[in-house]
Amino acid sequence: MRVSVTPDNNQLRGLSRQEFPAFSCPADLEAAIERSQNYLLQVQKPEGYWVGELMVDSTLVSDMVAYHHWDGSVDASWERKAVNHIFSMQLPDGGWNIYYGGPAEVNATIKAYLALKLAGVSVTDPRMLRARELALNLGGVPRMNTFSKLYLALIGLFPWEYVPTIPCEVLLIGKWFHVNFWDMSNWSRAMLVPLAIINHFKPTRLPKKQVSLDELYPQGFHERDLALPPDPERISLRNFFLWLDRLHKLAEWFAGHGLHPFRKRALKKCEQFMLERFEGSDGLAAIFPAILNSIIALKALGYSRDNPRLQRQWQQLKRLQHETPQSVRIEPCFSPVWDTAIVAICLRESGIPAEHPRMKQACEWLMAKEIRFRGDWHHKNPVDVEPSGWVFEYENKWNPDVDDTAMVLLALRQIPTDRPKARDECFQRGLKWMMAFQCRDGGWAAFDKDCTKNILEKVPFADHNAMLDPECADITARILELLGCEGWPADHPQVQKGLDYIRRQQEQDGSWYGRWGVNYIYGTWQVLRGLRAMNLNMNQPWLIQARDWLESVQHEDGGWGERCNTYDDPVFKGQGPSTASQTAWALMGLCAFDDPHRPSIRRGIEYLIRSQNADGSWTEHETTGTGFPRVFYLKYDMYRNAWPLLAFATYRKLLPLSQAESARINGAERPMAQSSTTTTASPATGVRQDLSR
Repeated sequence: MRVSVTPDNNQLRGLSRQEFPAFSCPADLEAAIERSQNYLLQVQKPEGYWVGELMVDSTLVSDMVAYHHWDGSVDASWERKAVNHIFSMQLPDGGWNIYYGGPAEVNATIKAYLALKLAGVSVTDPRMLRARELALNLGGVPRMNTFSKLYLALIGLFPWEYVPTIPCEVLLIGKWFHVNFWDMSNWSRAMLVPLAIINHFKPTRLPKKQVSLDELYPQGFHERDLALPPDPERISLRNFFLWLDRLHKLAEWFAGHGLHPFRKRALKKCEQFMLERFEGSDGLAAIFPAILNSIIALKALGYSRDNPRLQRQWQQLKRLQHETPQSVRIEPCFSPVWDTAIVAICLRESGIPAEHPRMKQACEWLMAKEIRFRGDWHHKNPVDVEPSGWVFEYENKWNPDVDDTAMVLLALRQIPTDRPKARDECFQRGLKWMMAFQCRDGGWAAFDKDCTKNILEKVPFADHNAMLDPECADITARILELLGCEGWPADHPQVQKGLDYIRRQQEQDGSWYGRWGVNYIYGTWQVLRGLRAMNLNMNQPWLIQARDWLESVQHEDGGWGERCNTYDDPVFKGQGPSTASQTAWALMGLCAFDDPHRPSIRRGIEYLIRSQNADGSWTEHETTGTGFPRVFYLKYDMYRNAWPLLAFATYRKLLPLSQAESARINGAERPMAQSSTTTTASPATGVRQDLSR
């Protein structure tokens, strides 16, 4: 239940410092910080990094079951574990969702139903009957997205004629054309190239166990339900692309008879694209969909099962699987760079000393992960800048991204090293590289610069809601936070453009949309923290409005929570069970106003202390990470244990000196309880800066 904004609540917020003390027991806060620090240090890997599991819905396991039946490589023991996992995620109504606590979703439900049917589960099983009824209520197979239908076509369950064409020739279109291959998002390029190869060969293989999905067509299996519905407006971009798709289908017929003039060249280009990007990467783009697609594409091209390149892709796919005696689950990718940067920041700001060997180890690991290679980013951003940047995963040299780079730079400026000169040079390269990615309107996106041509969202195969890589407030604010910590002035031209962008993106109620975290709590926190680091006047009405919005959605238990349904309808913003990670974000947003005495902050801190487990961790079931809004979400398992520590540290630095001193005295015998204010030499300026802001 949420606390609504009422006059009484507003009066509570206005209590003076004498009337409402900042925190009743600083010793409890210090104990919670120490527990959290100890927990995070215990889960650090021997090599110096941290990595938490990325937990997702059932679709990846369902896809793998279907793949094994297409490939004829079914392992009965593995499949039994997959069935257990899929059933474990079934909802009481019979469907499967795409985020914890969410409603059943048509693609996830039909994929799970198909996987279970392929695995031999009887259609008369009560769980299957419920799934069938729910799938029909959701619209059945006709309502699945393009990529899902393509997988069905691979095993003969959907006619290729009605799968939107992904033409290989898209790679031949030059950058001079208004819309070309490089205008697609980084992740879409990696997924679509192997799919274009698959689309050409149409390598349908009927499973040994013949199955059908005819029962999942609400009106019966009929052509009228197979084709994509046109736009009611006769003249529209969607209808133009549907007409263009019919032309592609005609071209496909000519290609199948060896009469397409560019197909052979285009296929070779697609193959070369994949093979090149296998190098220096944990599989194609180091993400599950692209890796799986590339394996199918290689087999369609005629690569033998024992081909070294195909074998390497298979091994990378297997690495993503977590197999237990009774179950198997799959991660979409790994997140060691992202997790390591976040945890390192949390530990340093919470008082882990600069000379701590674990911090030095983390610094060296992050420095070693810098990418000194001119990857695919240069097609959209051909600027003369020295290659640098960091990725999300272990190895993915073609795709360094702005968001990870910003987080790593925030970490590098704080964590120690025995090689300060090398670190400072690394920092400077990364900073210059990142600053070259500012988009025209002043914001920053994840991978590319100005990847915002909306026409791409109208193509028939764009229903995965991820064709573009638009700039967003959360990434832009994180970069402003870094620049503020480095002493960049607010009137610097690039900073000013970023601030203007942030101001334009604010919602009417004062919040900000969060692209890469759920959702408005994430976006609002990151903006407020970033602007505070820039030393802006936080008492401006538009910022006070953001603070008031955060306080208006605080729950009665003192925490904050928000679910992924906010991406479907903003009416749900700020609603959902309280979580440790989202409570931490909201608290850090409120702390940007330098007033630790607000009741909302005290209640939030008490919630985090009260909900902490004895080992220093927090329990969190909710999904708080975003992959593709409305399509794919992520539960970062490291979030629940890292962000609360940073919230504690941020709050502690605002406490009056007497309370901070008392806390340090109480924890004087604990080697991890350091000064509540951390300082470091800035790699950019060499000037010591107070990191409490």
